Amino acid sequence: MNATASADDHAPLTVRALLDAYARGDTDPQLIAVATLARIEASDRPEAWTLVVPAADLQTTAASLARELAEAGPAIFERKPLFGVPFAVKDNIDIAGLPTTAACPAFAYTPGETAFAVQRLIDAGAMLIGKTNLDQFATGLVGTRSPHGAVRQVSHPEYVSGGSSSGSAVTVAQGIVAFSLGTDTAGSGRVPAGFNGIVGLKPSLGLVSKRGVVPACKSLDTLSIFAHDVADAWIVLQQMVTFDALDGYSRRVAARGLLPDAPRVAIPDTLEFFGDTHAADAFAATLDRLQLEPATFPFAPMQRAAALLYDGPWVAERRAALGDFFVTNRDDIDPTVAKVIGKADAFSAADAFNAQYELTLLKREAEALFERFDILIVPTTPTHPTIAQVQANPVEVNSRLGVYTNFVNLLDLCALAVPGPPRADGLPAGITLIGPAGADRRLAALGAKIQALSDASIDPLPIQEPSIELAVVGAHLRGMPLEWQMKQAGARFIEEAMTSPHYTLYALADTQPPKPGLVRTENEGAAIAIEIWEMPMRTFGAFVAAIPAPLGIGTVTTADGRIVKGFICEPAAVAPDSGARDITSFGGWRAYRHSLVSSSSDQLKQEATS
Repeated sequence: MNATASADDHAPLTVRALLDAYARGDTDPQLIAVATLARIEASDRPEAWTLVVPAADLQTTAASLARELAEAGPAIFERKPLFGVPFAVKDNIDIAGLPTTAACPAFAYTPGETAFAVQRLIDAGAMLIGKTNLDQFATGLVGTRSPHGAVRQVSHPEYVSGGSSSGSAVTVAQGIVAFSLGTDTAGSGRVPAGFNGIVGLKPSLGLVSKRGVVPACKSLDTLSIFAHDVADAWIVLQQMVTFDALDGYSRRVAARGLLPDAPRVAIPDTLEFFGDTHAADAFAATLDRLQLEPATFPFAPMQRAAALLYDGPWVAERRAALGDFFVTNRDDIDPTVAKVIGKADAFSAADAFNAQYELTLLKREAEALFERFDILIVPTTPTHPTIAQVQANPVEVNSRLGVYTNFVNLLDLCALAVPGPPRADGLPAGITLIGPAGADRRLAALGAKIQALSDASIDPLPIQEPSIELAVVGAHLRGMPLEWQMKQAGARFIEEAMTSPHYTLYALADTQPPKPGLVRTENEGAAIAIEIWEMPMRTFGAFVAAIPAPLGIGTVTTADGRIVKGFICEPAAVAPDSGARDITSFGGWRAYRHSLVSSSSDQLKQEATS
């Protein structure tokens, strides 16, 4: 990526490439701000925006970031992992001082506070560029239900962009911003991604705070992320994840471990493409490329859950979100949106409870499904309609687009839309990976593999549950043979550290893979290099139970006086007749192992020249 690209250059603007450009000194936030505004000015999709931050305000932000970079140097990228990255937000998300319209001017208000999750992105250094168009009140999957105009697909103007997060997806697909935020209730963070050839990440419900978001269905909504690749979307999600006590739906989601080397994947036992052979062929081509040999899962329960959203009483939650505005300003609401939300009048409180009862049973079926499979794979959309087709039959065509998305939030699942091979007619196509709540990292890891992102780092999200710090000294260090056990337990690397100067380190005899033993010695010893990891308490017990003798978990003192749990060793394993070797002088296991490799290399060189 040319970080100082002109407005005529529509190369993808990615988070990681831009951060690398900043680190090399190839550009600065002020140049990026100018280039971004120029791209907007030159864009042939002006309907994607409802508001752009005034140039003077954006330059003030960019200048402030430039000063921070000059003062802090490379350290700024640790403090602000999204330093200078331009982004946009859907116009149902609050930004202090800017109007929130939800694509309904009569509804507009100017909040005094920025949405919690967005503020975290700004605090991480991201530059807000503006707000984007949407299906009004986030009601729709087409991107045409807005007074600002239908948002057209990024390269085929006669086709819909998908909704409701239409503008957010298109501004990323055009390369104007590096990432954007949408919202997702029934697929609004996935359908527009599939239609525009980008990634759409829909987190587990409650993982990201939705305080400061105009609700569609408050119990089902989540913020979503659009980006060019999975790694970029994951970087953004890492900054957004934290428990928000002021959001009643925020929760500490327990993360699931890594996928097995051969994940158990499944596709629906019935596939519906509404006669669109190009869509069907593209899905088949994607499966062929993945070489995963998926099984099939019963899709009927998913369809029954999906029916509750618009054909059942959940539509009343959309009605509740608008309150009196739906009555006093009905003429200001898009007719199709009003028709959809107005269906709430047909349902009673008893209907709502009965639907809840039905949903609990469907959730049980979904839970059983994920005991058999790790990940479900579905087409992101079954077809791609034109704007004219939507206008001719707005409700039915829209409903078709939710076949593979509507059930996900109702069943408390997470999802990731990933581009696949394009259709034969040149339109984008893609698949969606679906997993149970907490499987976000599993989906991202597989998604990165699908996109062939060999340099992607899908690190664990910040742990949102009770955890414990663990000092690692040997085979479980990063890059060592047993690091996978740490990752499987959901552990997260925190920092490199040293023990207090009271330890002796031994290379144990007859262990596979080779392991060290750390022993505390009060009157002699040295400081030993360690790593501090954070591990969920939920998995800690099983992790400890799997540690073979003579190792165990005890207490380790760090050089700065902290007391943490860590690997220790039984005294008998380091006794004089044990065969263990004192390697304290190396200062740590990694240095010792490196010395063995170096010695072996030197010996081979000597043999080759003798």
